[in-house]
Amino acid sequence: MLLNLATLKHTVSLFIHSNSVSHDDEDTMPKHIAIVEDEIVIAQNYRDAFEKQGYRVSLFADRSSAMASFEQQLPDLAVIDVGLGDDIEGGFELCRELRNQSATLPIIFLTARDSEIDVISGLRLGADEYLSKDISLAQMLARIVALLRRIEALKQPAVIEDIIQQGPLTINKQRMTVSWQSASIDLTVTEFWICHALAQHPGHVKSRSQLMDAANVVLDDNTITSHVKRIRKKFQATDADFCSIESAYGMGYRWRP
Repeated sequence: MLLNLATLKHTVSLFIHSNSVSHDDEDTMPKHIAIVEDEIVIAQNYRDAFEKQGYRVSLFADRSSAMASFEQQLPDLAVIDVGLGDDIEGGFELCRELRNQSATLPIIFLTARDSEIDVISGLRLGADEYLSKDISLAQMLARIVALLRRIEALKQPAVIEDIIQQGPLTINKQRMTVSWQSASIDLTVTEFWICHALAQHPGHVKSRSQLMDAANVVLDDNTITSHVKRIRKKFQATDADFCSIESAYGMGYRWRP
């Protein structure tokens, strides 16, 4: 009887230990990527490629099933097609809903719809990237790695030397937070780095190429312009008189001192 009791205690101890997760374990858990794509073969191909790189992947064929899951727990990154079956704007709506849940969740549109108006619409809704389905797998993975690496900065403690203070503007580089007149400004990852690059050296003109380098993304000039317009709009929602981001005709943008 004593032997059985000891064995039972040992078994319970092993069970508790095996099902407990420390903070260190959570940090080393594979990143979770959600793919929302109605073409199952395409979705499975990307899933297989991402899983080979060590990511955990969930597939969703429509907006409703994706949101049902996201309301329970957000992924670490979302890859979304614009058209989802009969829901031709489903991806845009999903992006809007996700951005309402999280200002920093990396969102990538991966779609065959690559007209300028669609690209601008996706970026205005808060996507970090808008990519065509003909992008190479290597480039796609590079974008994912860059976005996930940058979002990790949110988990790091803030340090004084990583804070930019320019009048009513405060940027915390480590936590990737921005405030204007003490009000929080919710920027996407790409928007944050563009804003940071401009505010870091007030009065200095930053070309669109330099802003791309700062954000660690490859975008065309029109896309950078769309990001800057969206950043301005977010500041103006807090301060209607905001005019600190100036256009330097033919050169780029600067933060007005």
